[in-house]
Amino acid sequence: MAFTRPRAATTDPDAARSADALLARVMRASAGRTAAILLCAAAAAVASLALPAVLGRTLDLLLDGHPDAGRMLLAAVALTAAEVTLDAAVALLSGTVGARSTAWLRLRAVRRLSAAAPHDVNRFSPGDVATRLSAHATEAGAAPAGAAQIVASILAPLGALVALFLIDPWTGTAFVLGLPLLVLLLRSFARHSSDSVSQYQRVQSAIAARLTDALGGARAIAAAGTADAERARVLRPLGELGVEGRRMWSVHGSATARSGVLLPLLVTAVLAVGGLGLADGRISVGDLLAVSRYAALAAGLGSVTGPLGALVRGRAAARRVNELLALPPLPHGREDLPAGGPGTLELRGVGVRRAGEWVLRGVDLYVPGGATVAVVGRSGSGKSTLGAVAGRLTAPDEGEVRLDGVPLDTVAADVLRREVGYAFERPSLRGATVGDAIADGAETASGDRVRAAARAAGADVFVRALPRGYRTPLGEAPLSGGELQRLGLARAFAHAGRLMILDDATSSLDTATERQVDRALAREVRPGTRVVIAHRLSTAARADLVVWLEGGRVRAVRGHAELWRDPDYRAVFGHVDASDARGDR
Repeated sequence: MAFTRPRAATTDPDAARSADALLARVMRASAGRTAAILLCAAAAAVASLALPAVLGRTLDLLLDGHPDAGRMLLAAVALTAAEVTLDAAVALLSGTVGARSTAWLRLRAVRRLSAAAPHDVNRFSPGDVATRLSAHATEAGAAPAGAAQIVASILAPLGALVALFLIDPWTGTAFVLGLPLLVLLLRSFARHSSDSVSQYQRVQSAIAARLTDALGGARAIAAAGTADAERARVLRPLGELGVEGRRMWSVHGSATARSGVLLPLLVTAVLAVGGLGLADGRISVGDLLAVSRYAALAAGLGSVTGPLGALVRGRAAARRVNELLALPPLPHGREDLPAGGPGTLELRGVGVRRAGEWVLRGVDLYVPGGATVAVVGRSGSGKSTLGAVAGRLTAPDEGEVRLDGVPLDTVAADVLRREVGYAFERPSLRGATVGDAIADGAETASGDRVRAAARAAGADVFVRALPRGYRTPLGEAPLSGGELQRLGLARAFAHAGRLMILDDATSSLDTATERQVDRALAREVRPGTRVVIAHRLSTAARADLVVWLEGGRVRAVRGHAELWRDPDYRAVFGHVDASDARGDR
């Protein structure tokens, strides 16, 4: 897939306001430490402003041979020590605030990802999500401390400018004349830096997404012998990343270079005016020393480009993190399900829309409690979407789903996840050990229940053959596709409730193991309703009922034997009658 250059960043007022609101929330979450940064930085600014005046007074006293010169020198040493200590405190607090703010963002983003419907989360590739949660959350988390540092970094230059006017109005005027150029420089830096940073972050996410996809398909790439081509595909955006990176640092370097020329000229101009004042007798030698120090402090206004750049990067990163936080949570209620319910499932006029198209429409379905239903249909007919709606992994855009007479949108999330279990074609296992992966943190999944679930899924034999059996670290267990799928089934069996939905969960199993799983579902696993997304003819043949989907609608709900008389139904499984074949010729 060819990489396309990201579109130029455009100003989206709503996105900008939303990102700013997010940063304000982050700042409130660390309000105490952020306030401490401001206080320490303000105190450091006061010390830095007092120091030139004290040094200047000390010099005048030394030149006059005054006995108080020693005390003034000690005061200058104390102010220097205070400034260094306060600057160190600002650095420490800034690091702490950045770490806490980053953790705050990541925690809420992960919670939102967990609470959202899977189809909404799938809008972001795993690599993109990882980049947003790592690099971008870190940059956004540093923004509150950066904002505090910007405010603090302005205090000393402004105070120094006031001091210049107090010592000699002409020195202050000389510095003020160059301020418009400095303001224009900072404004240009902020505008161009924001655009380049946004572009850089987009390309960064694109590379992460490609790399994640390649790692996920490593075996297929190796088998096809396309490693070089895939490497080139993953690395192709590096050229674009380099362009945007050079552009970003060019903006920063240009601003630094211009301020590096402008600010020394301002300081030189101030010193020249101060020298004339000394020659005219308007100021003393100590005053001239103070003027030189205050001119240098006032010139420090140009150093605000550092924290300003960090704030710009943080604001751009906050937009990307905020897109995760903007995912709508899947709503749940607070109701319980009736005790001992058989798992009767009803879909009433259910419709689901994706990307403006209906993938399910007008679905009416009644599944008696305890029945096993196979959902069949051609690719794209809506089978997996029906399974997701039936267990409320997604909410229908129209219609209603009921379990034992209770609308699913009114049921509490913990009740729903306890009573509705899922097994997928590619299970994602969690836990330190194989046994933990089957138990998956459930308090009711004891050791005996875990082993019973593994036996029912045909996994007990190969698990016990592992080096440490059920205590084998999950990352050290060499699992084939079929073994991984059996562990996923074992996890579903260990958590079996009144409704279980198997979405192509036996596709990697051999026929004998699949029949063993079917027998376990009927005899060993907690009784309940089974909805099986079926691609195999044998699965549909063993079900009590078959739901035949076509184009997102239910074409028929009957037994497999009755449906088999229909040639269109047989064609779903790739079966073509000889008479039909002759008719096609």
